[in-house]
Amino acid sequence: MKRTIMSLFCAGMLLATSACSNEKTATTDTPTDSEEAGGNAGDNYMNAATDGDSATATMPSDTTAGGSAAAAGTAPAGMNANSADPNGPTAPHKDDPEFMKSAAHSDQNEIQLSRLVLEKGVTGMAKDHANMMITDHTKSTADLKTLAQKKKVTLPTDMDAEHKTIADQMRKLSGKQLEQRFLQQMVTDHQKTLNTMQAHAKMTKDTELQGFITKTTPVIQKHLDMSKQHAGMKM
Repeated sequence: MKRTIMSLFCAGMLLATSACSNEKTATTDTPTDSEEAGGNAGDNYMNAATDGDSATATMPSDTTAGGSAAAAGTAPAGMNANSADPNGPTAPHKDDPEFMKSAAHSDQNEIQLSRLVLEKGVTGMAKDHANMMITDHTKSTADLKTLAQKKKVTLPTDMDAEHKTIADQMRKLSGKQLEQRFLQQMVTDHQKTLNTMQAHAKMTKDTELQGFITKTTPVIQKHLDMSKQHAGMKM
């Protein structure tokens, strides 16, 4: 009887020990809900960090016009050195008649200053320049007179007051000094005339006057270019 009881007791102990062992194994192998959530959160954080690094490494490209221009190293085109300065002076021309009068003065300024230096005996390049001024500005005067008659505008036939003073100053000069002063004045005058022509071309609604400006502007530009070239040469 005692042996039977002892055998049953030992068998019960073995069963209890086996059950405890299985429970521990199950507890160790199966993660808790909180541990699983923590692991997933860690994985998500690492993925986010990796994505963040990629975003930082790749900068967005500048697709704006300014960005493209900066990347290309381009800038607004500058003015040609021989073009009229849009900020430079212009002769008064609030309306068409006043513009026509200023253009007539401009012609007379160049014609009469050129005659003055020829009378004082300039030679070489300055002489050729003066003769060209007389020829070309006489032609533009004739064109302007025809237009003025149609528009009933009376044109001046002499230099303006400023150039009468300049003429007095030039009469006191001679030789190379006179030639250089004359060519420098041609640069100043033609720059102002070109500015005036270009400004009034945008103002006037008169197609005939626009035609005169279109015809005359290239001649004034040529005179300006040559005057700059000649004035810059060693006399």
